[in-house]
Amino acid sequence: MAILPDLLQPELTLVFCGTAPSHRSAQAQAYYAHKGNLFWPTLWQAGFIPEPLTPAQYPELPCHGIGLTDLNKQQSGVDRELDLAAFDVDGLRQKILQYQPRILAFTSKHGASVFFQAKSLEYGEQVEKIGDTRMWVLPSTSGSARSHWQRLQGHWYALAEVFREVRGN
Repeated sequence: MAILPDLLQPELTLVFCGTAPSHRSAQAQAYYAHKGNLFWPTLWQAGFIPEPLTPAQYPELPCHGIGLTDLNKQQSGVDRELDLAAFDVDGLRQKILQYQPRILAFTSKHGASVFFQAKSLEYGEQVEKIGDTRMWVLPSTSGSARSHWQRLQGHWYALAEVFREVRGN
């Protein structure tokens, strides 16, 4: 059974894919629930959503054209604690083919590296697509990645601009 349910449906503009929920997110039963995670403030500040939301309000995201999932639906914790065998690359690919969002964005380079089976990836839009779904790699909003955030947060703002363009607002 999945720790957090997928928030997927047809006609989404964007799906964010995390590596796995943190222990705090698993406990709270809400995506990106650790108080040090910048996911929710960034969604609002970058312009993905018109007003701030809390982790508990994650079910409201489809109203804004956004869905959520994780590569590892069976475990929680930081990357070094996760078993690579629990990462479901094929399952994610199938979900994206089924729901066909316009964009899939990985919220960590580690998760994207597992998906793409690549040791080195650049942030931003990727060449590969899943069907017609464009793919992006974003820097992690986790508190443990905070030392790099100031330098890398622009990738979130670049995706937000594309997101608004694709949505037509």
